Amino acid sequence: MISFQVELSLGLEEFQCILEDSGLSVRRPMENHQLLQRMLLGSNLLITARSEGRLVGVLRGLSDFCYRSFIADLAVSRSYQRKGIGRQLIQVARNQAPEARLFLFSAEEAAPFYEKLGFHLHERCYQLKAGEGLL
Repeated sequence: MISFQVELSLGLEEFQCILEDSGLSVRRPMENHQLLQRMLLGSNLLITARSEGRLVGVLRGLSDFCYRSFIADLAVSRSYQRKGIGRQLIQVARNQAPEARLFLFSAEEAAPFYEKLGFHLHERCYQLKAGEGLL
């Protein structure tokens, strides 16, 4: 049985393992342990899925819990994918801030998953990458 819970913190080793096990590690700075730790410490929305205590899914985000919630990472172990765990992690995030809009960046291959859940593509999302200055 999978248990879902909001957690106040998550250990770096567990975070690294779920990123690797889910395939999300190809898009994360896995070699920079200090940055990964800062990512965890800077998050105020951590939701986990565990099977007999073992981390099999995580949602990491930032939220004001009333207006906006930003999902930074959604990772589910490959062997647990397509079992509703990602959907349930998002549902728990929604339950934490029911009136807030949920935002996320999606990998191209994950877009159909989010569309199936009812997410809409936002045409006015902008980014300024690290190292890029204002013009």
